[in-house]
Amino acid sequence: MDRQNLTLLTDLYELTMMQGYYRNETHNRKVVFDMFFRTNPFGGGYAVMAGVAQLIEYIRELNFSREDIRYLETLGCFDADFLDYLHNFRFTGDIYAIPEGTIIFPREPIVKVIAPIMEAQLVETAILNIINHQSLIATKAARVCYAAGGGVMEFGLRRAQGPDAGTYGARAAIIGGCDATSNVLCGELFDVPVTGTHAHSWIMSFPDEYSAFKEFAKLYPQSCILLVDTYDTLESGVPNAIRVFQEMKEEGIKSKKYGIRLDSGDLAYLSKEARRMLDEAGFPDAIISASNDLDEHIILSIKQQGARIDSWGVGTNLITAKDNPAFGGVYKMSAIMGEDGKFIPKIKLSENTEKVTNPGDKKIYRVYEKKDHKIKADLICLAEESFTEERPLVLFDPAAPWKRTRMEPGEYTLRELLVPVFQNGACVYTSPPVMDIRTYCLEEQDTMWPETRRLSNPHQIYVDLSRKLYDMKLRLLDELSQVDAGEDAVS
Repeated sequence: MDRQNLTLLTDLYELTMMQGYYRNETHNRKVVFDMFFRTNPFGGGYAVMAGVAQLIEYIRELNFSREDIRYLETLGCFDADFLDYLHNFRFTGDIYAIPEGTIIFPREPIVKVIAPIMEAQLVETAILNIINHQSLIATKAARVCYAAGGGVMEFGLRRAQGPDAGTYGARAAIIGGCDATSNVLCGELFDVPVTGTHAHSWIMSFPDEYSAFKEFAKLYPQSCILLVDTYDTLESGVPNAIRVFQEMKEEGIKSKKYGIRLDSGDLAYLSKEARRMLDEAGFPDAIISASNDLDEHIILSIKQQGARIDSWGVGTNLITAKDNPAFGGVYKMSAIMGEDGKFIPKIKLSENTEKVTNPGDKKIYRVYEKKDHKIKADLICLAEESFTEERPLVLFDPAAPWKRTRMEPGEYTLRELLVPVFQNGACVYTSPPVMDIRTYCLEEQDTMWPETRRLSNPHQIYVDLSRKLYDMKLRLLDELSQVDAGEDAVS
């Protein structure tokens, strides 16, 4: 897919604000922006970070082509000197991000941009677009794969909201834990496994079901999964599949992967009956695959009914995140550099308390219980702060600061989450292959207790503030309470 220049993948107001900064000669003033989200999607206990590799591509290619500038000129919003300035525009700042595949939680910065305000403003829309989408699909995939216990194939391309959503969504689904995708372009671009069987039209193009199965087995003996519900699953489809498998066996063909796919009907009942029929016919190793508008809740329900399904093809509900179609990540300024070269913390107020932001230039420590290496909490602190495992650590809930936990040396380990991706405009991070990110993501999911991973009413991991950050936030809130600045005040 051609991703050469996405510079105009932005909202118009980013560009009009850029011109304003340019006109006021504040365009080189450094700022800090945080991307974060406020609520876990799907009513879950966590989310999965994804999209950093595409963020890197976007920033690397960020420049205004002659065609871009000619188009902006036609809008009538921009002066000639500003458009001339854009000819040599490049990103020169720093970007920090949490690596792809990492478990993430609400209210913590998952991307941090430190750059001249004009640059930091321009990249807002694209960063949100890229990270929001892929993190949403990766999170959905992690939930689906957890419910299934593995063996999930992403089959959603034809239902995705366009080629990009289908292809980058499939990439994110692999990161979240899917074993393979039906999307061949995704396989080519990101070197991930692709898989597929055949459609009902294959069966219908032959005089009868048996002939269709026999021809498919002849073409693909080492990967022979037969779709058995075109006419009658138990009376026709499974018996004809067994007949073909028997003929393959008699001919000495030892298939690496063979079995049936169910795509309609009562999947729990049909899979149990099909399993019995296959076993009685001497094919206990035949795979039973299922599809048909599946999601994590349906899969869990089918399994609770004793279904005998080995692999799951999940399409529409995964690739569209149908029950929660937006991730909700936001991008807010948290600091601006003063004349003395030091960052001045900024905070956004709102009538909704959950929309009040955390000020300052920040970093995140993940706190693990050392005994089990499970996540205890995340600690947001100022970038200047440093914590060590050799000292006691006191955690407290910023919404209820009287709730405190004291952890002694030897009881916990620390890990800093944000890593440098760009420094002074140069990329300093190499994104791993997607299948390596998938392995890492599966390991990350194991650092959560089952209570956090459960699909409904999960235990929420605490995201705490350091005392220094908490006190700064209270001070700014107190100062702003003295100012009547309307619905949203910034200080």
